Amino acid sequence: MAKDPLRVLVTGAAGQIGYALVPMIARGVMLGPDQPVILHMLDIPPAAEALNGVKMELVDAAFPLLKGVVASTDAVEACTGVNVAVMVGGFPRKEGMERKDVMSKNVSIYKSQASALEKHAAKDCKVLVVANPANTNALILKEFAPSIPEKNITCLTRLDHNRALGQISERLSVQVSDVKNVIIWGNHSSTQYPDVNHATVKTEGGEKPVRELVKDDEWLNSEFITTVQQRGAAIIKARKLSSALSAASSACDHIRDWVCGTSEGSWVSMGVYSDGSYNVPAGLIYSFPVTCRNGEWTIVQGLNIDDFSRKKLDLTAQELTEEKTLAYSCLS
Repeated sequence: MAKDPLRVLVTGAAGQIGYALVPMIARGVMLGPDQPVILHMLDIPPAAEALNGVKMELVDAAFPLLKGVVASTDAVEACTGVNVAVMVGGFPRKEGMERKDVMSKNVSIYKSQASALEKHAAKDCKVLVVANPANTNALILKEFAPSIPEKNITCLTRLDHNRALGQISERLSVQVSDVKNVIIWGNHSSTQYPDVNHATVKTEGGEKPVRELVKDDEWLNSEFITTVQQRGAAIIKARKLSSALSAASSACDHIRDWVCGTSEGSWVSMGVYSDGSYNVPAGLIYSFPVTCRNGEWTIVQGLNIDDFSRKKLDLTAQELTEEKTLAYSCLS
């Protein structure tokens, strides 16, 4: 029996990530090859003409799964009835801007969009925040959409997770699909901690630990970490534009695993509401290793955290605590 369409909101849909993301959703990359979708696209009034151009292209592409397109500059219209919300729109940091200025702009944006989701989205709406500062934007959204369950508000660290998988696969000359269980801890920022201590690679002789195969702790504890942390900046330097394609692809991965489930024996990284696991302060949106089943994520428990890792986890938690304080000061 044919499934009913799901309504998927993409904010900032006329921007680079949005332009890469909407055809992936329409093709079934995010929710599966048998799940029809109605796309809701939101952007700011100055982008209305460009947004209409994106809508025209979606029509012209004749995607069989795409059952309708709503393109709007009105948050209420765009948020009405949505089952999944991918929050790509935000205010980017510009040269000469202080951190508080950027935070203040994004607090204002996420406060108003949260209110629209709170009043008009489907009650079980799943929210993924992509726009930076992603963790703290998600926290603000949670504050102003209290009826959306806290487990339904997440932020994107899957891009960093995928970057870590890619680095290991290139280092070992193996298929990226054979590498699993890396972890991104903490903030989607340069303090994030890409952790391979529990990661494995599928080999002819069975699964082997990444550390055992790489045989270079110095690289894993330094260059590997900074490469993943600074990959976004490296892409901007090379492309003169930000990483839109990989961000869109990882947003699809995040939602697909959340909705459809993670494979047995593997986990992924998601920015989720901390319950105090691994001594991370409760009340932060923090990236943890999670498994997903029946549309719910669960933090993987019981992993050993060595002293090196502990310092990294605490450092990124400290930055998130500072960001939270800064964001809340913008509310007053």
